[in-house]
Amino acid sequence: MPHPSPLKSALPLVVVLTLVWGTTWVLFPYAVREVSVWTFRAVSITFAGLSLLALAALRGLPLSIPRTSWPTLVGAALVYLVIWNIASTFAAVLIPSGQAAILGFTMPLWATLIAWAFWGERPSLRLGLAVALGGVGVGLLMARGANAYAHAPLGFALGLLAALGWALGTLLLKRRPIEAPPLVHTGWQLLVAAVPITAAALYFGDRMAFMPSWPSIAVIAYIALMPMALGNVVWFSIVRVLPVNVAALSSVMVPVVAMIVGAIVHQEPLGLIQLVAMGCCAAGLLLALTKPGHPVKTAA
Repeated sequence: MPHPSPLKSALPLVVVLTLVWGTTWVLFPYAVREVSVWTFRAVSITFAGLSLLALAALRGLPLSIPRTSWPTLVGAALVYLVIWNIASTFAAVLIPSGQAAILGFTMPLWATLIAWAFWGERPSLRLGLAVALGGVGVGLLMARGANAYAHAPLGFALGLLAALGWALGTLLLKRRPIEAPPLVHTGWQLLVAAVPITAAALYFGDRMAFMPSWPSIAVIAYIALMPMALGNVVWFSIVRVLPVNVAALSSVMVPVVAMIVGAIVHQEPLGLIQLVAMGCCAAGLLLALTKPGHPVKTAA
């Protein structure tokens, strides 16, 4: 019986990732109404990491990481999970959540450029066109947020910083895969990231111990278990089976969902330009996932 192609096996993961991550951005302002960004991320990342390792243990998976994989795991956790979680949350607080998501999901462009510039992985014509379509879509969405960026330039900068950290962490994991099940190494990456974030929370975060309201606790718990725990396991699974450029493009529909949800929940703008941008993102993703090109090594 033939094994399914990597694309076919990854497609359900892409759908899950798009829905789980795309519907979360509107929740960030609610998660930090009563606690600081640092406290929110420290609690949610620690809870997510412990939950994944507990689930792995219940499933009988070994929780150990090979010694040779620890440098990659720690490096990826720091440049992806720490930078992404802090920068993206502050961005979502400073500018509209949909616009923060758009900036964060410029990641495919950064990943393609970094892989080309530093490792000579020139994308094929088909994949280059897919990246360009995704870039046009994201660019159109960004153009609509110019006023928000002008009023909160720090939010704009943090959104791009989040994307850059995500791209670097993804490339690191792709070039040096961690020899452990995604459930296990995702749990450990989250706990590694929790160390500096918790240390920062103790210094910058809430100085007085108090119990947030149950709605805040529910939002934080949902973010910890769904986008942070489940979403990252799905993402690392996608990275494992797809070429890095295609894996990066698999996330391009997330800001589309975030824009739709932002329009429903926060009445953020959703007009013709947004619809055209969504079409470009969808076309880019379809082009990448139907018949991806393989990176071409350029001469050193």
